[in-house]
Amino acid sequence: MSDEYQIEVPPSFYALYTDARQRLTEPLRVVRDRYEACEDLANHLVDHARTLLFQLGVTEDDVLERCLRGLDTPESGVSGAEARWVVHRLAELLGWPFLPDAPTPPEARG
Repeated sequence: MSDEYQIEVPPSFYALYTDARQRLTEPLRVVRDRYEACEDLANHLVDHARTLLFQLGVTEDDVLERCLRGLDTPESGVSGAEARWVVHRLAELLGWPFLPDAPTPPEARG
């Protein structure tokens, strides 16, 4: 059976679902589906983040922190590790520096 999946999942996302022995902790299909959802979410947040920056007159770090706090809730539909990944990806898409001092969610720690 050939694997015709066309979207390349970056190593940074695979790391969210990899154990200490470098094995996936979820089936590959689940990881791919979660990646697509998180990538879409980051892309959808671009305009929202720019609007917050303009309307609130806050810093880029403040906007990213607000996004992280909003995503780091059970209602968001993403895990804490995924929330951090989404905000990091959002920062990349916007060309903003990522929050280096933001706490790493427990499930993302090694």
